[in-house]
Amino acid sequence: MWTGVPPAQKSRFFSPRRLMLLAGVAGLGATVLLTTPGFLPKSGLATNGAAYAQSAQRPVGFADIVETVKPAVISVRVKINGGPQVMGFDALPTPRSTPGTPGTPMDRFFRRLPDIPNELRRAPGRNLVTGQGSGFFISADGYAVTNNHVVDKAETVEIATDDGKTYSAKVIGTDPRTDVALIKVDGHNDFPHVRFAEKAPRIGDWVLAVGNPFGLGGTVTAGIVSARGRDIGAGPYDDFIQIDAPVNRGNSGGPTFDVDGAVIGVNTAIFSPSGGSVGIAFAIPAETVKSVVAQLKDKGAVSRGWIGVQIQPVTADIADSLGLKGTQGALVAEPQDNSPAAKAGIQAGDVITAVNGNAVKDARDLARQIGAIAPGATVRLTVVQKGQEKTISLTLGELPAQREARATESQEPAGQSVPRLGLTLAPASEVAGSGSDGVVVTAVEPDGIAAEHGFKTGDVILEVAGRKVAAPADIRNVIASAQKDGKRSVLVRVKSGEGTKFVALRLSRA
Repeated sequence: MWTGVPPAQKSRFFSPRRLMLLAGVAGLGATVLLTTPGFLPKSGLATNGAAYAQSAQRPVGFADIVETVKPAVISVRVKINGGPQVMGFDALPTPRSTPGTPGTPMDRFFRRLPDIPNELRRAPGRNLVTGQGSGFFISADGYAVTNNHVVDKAETVEIATDDGKTYSAKVIGTDPRTDVALIKVDGHNDFPHVRFAEKAPRIGDWVLAVGNPFGLGGTVTAGIVSARGRDIGAGPYDDFIQIDAPVNRGNSGGPTFDVDGAVIGVNTAIFSPSGGSVGIAFAIPAETVKSVVAQLKDKGAVSRGWIGVQIQPVTADIADSLGLKGTQGALVAEPQDNSPAAKAGIQAGDVITAVNGNAVKDARDLARQIGAIAPGATVRLTVVQKGQEKTISLTLGELPAQREARATESQEPAGQSVPRLGLTLAPASEVAGSGSDGVVVTAVEPDGIAAEHGFKTGDVILEVAGRKVAAPADIRNVIASAQKDGKRSVLVRVKSGEGTKFVALRLSRA
């Protein structure tokens, strides 16, 4: 077998790594052999028969699916007045769920997909810019879905079908918060169309992306569902499906299909150091799109429930400060004046743990759950208030046009903590422009624990450990009392230029 092979090459073939790889290949070959109908052992019929029957139903290729769904996918071409602003669609904030922070090189890797350099051309003689995206018909009478950022501020919208025909389209409605838009082509009732999936995909499911990347309409790529529930920092309702099917600029608004030919999501963004596909793309889930499209079709806009609170995540330190068993729920940093929450008795420092009996995983989950309920509905909130769990009922208002139930990220790092805070303080009433409540931070020691926790000059400390403070001495007394009681941290309510939030200030070393 090894005749003529030098000893040095033999050692290469028998390296531990190569043996392990070869063993994996051999094992795979054996598995294929054993699951072939003619070679299936009798003893394995009961246990392996169902698995084989299921796998046998999966397609060897995707041609049949593509042939069915591709005619419903369209290219969307727009002309926008005042062209430079469309370039702004190329940037997307770095998500909190990945390494990197805004302002770092990672920040530029998240990209919207509506327009591409080769297709962003100024129309001769006019201040118009053309751009291209994707979309798909959802009804025979010409309703189609695309991204909001594809048609935003468009003067004209034109679509091209898979058979090369072009039609003018009008924008029925858009929803910037989820990046969904509904457009329509009038005068026809025979457009091929596709349906939305009735169930959420599983991680590992096969998917197909069809669209118009770089102006190459009718492009099909394949991959799998890589993850679900991704938060990429695009808005308060982020709940993206991550796929590894190659998606590029121009794919925006195009559908992602499952192997049954149903739409599981609408492609909207990619993660890319180069600007091209690296196998990380994000799609808006079909469930979200269906809900938004139904409202856009009915009234041209989306209305969402609103309770009127500024919320933030419950970190481990905050949970410890409040005596909570875990970090589930959303911490109320501040209820807005005259909001449904304020009228119902919800206070700063409350933790909302459930909506109508459905557990709230975190601050963003609360925003999604409330936003999915129609204004005017009565909801039951499970709230931990001053250490006691209670149920509060309230009637939802309508989310104002320029406001969002925003989940703010805690700025506290997990640095070492020491008893001395490193702050210079003064009563707010003595500092011009600071109001009359609380204690103002007039200086922060760069190496102090307060600096590590994100305190800045001008911040106003309103409460410490649930007690209102009006003078520096109040803060010292509360800190001393907490240390005497053996507490590892205290919860500090701080007002800054970004709003009001809670910071868990650690008092002792872990």
